Amino acid sequence: MAGMVFALLGSLGIWQVQRLAWKSDLIARVEQRLAARPVPPPPPSEWAELTVDDAEYRRVTVSGEYLPESDVLVQAVTERGAGFWVMTPMVTGDGWHLLVNRGFVAADRRESRPLPPGPQIVTGLLRMTQPDGAFLRANDPAAGRWYSRDTAAIGATLGLPRIAPYFIDAARRGEAQPIGGLTVVAFRNNHLVYALTWFTMAGGVVVLTACALRR
Repeated sequence: MAGMVFALLGSLGIWQVQRLAWKSDLIARVEQRLAARPVPPPPPSEWAELTVDDAEYRRVTVSGEYLPESDVLVQAVTERGAGFWVMTPMVTGDGWHLLVNRGFVAADRRESRPLPPGPQIVTGLLRMTQPDGAFLRANDPAAGRWYSRDTAAIGATLGLPRIAPYFIDAARRGEAQPIGGLTVVAFRNNHLVYALTWFTMAGGVVVLTACALRR
């Protein structure tokens, strides 16, 4: 029995070491993306192959025009308090659509979100779609209540035939609403602590077993 417990705890420790290596590599890749020069966003031919690990937080630049009267407000809590992300569809020069998170508006100023007319150039961070809603709060498109930035659901609600499986968090352009550049890039990396905990418990099993055998 003690051997089985030791093996289980040891395997959990090894798993956490593997997770530590994966997380460290992910953090390093994201830091490289944040420091890189902006590139064009992935076109439709690349959408099926995109994953969070290889695409999230790329710096991108896209040109196109916003669709008028098509903002979708997604509830948000930021360093500036509670309010909404302003998600606006853009049609690119190549004719396909993507969502741009133009930034944050405070809850009491939700109508203060002027839409720039004409051709626009947007630089920001690529973020993958966030389907289904938030924890215990499902998106309700019919009622206009959004808790996550689900690109497919928002596109369907707006009647867009095809939309990118990602959105762009626009960079900040001054202090006028919507306020961009509020993306929080942070990763919890407690895997070393977890690994040491499991290995310590496995060692404890060995010590207790040895003491029991001596008795």
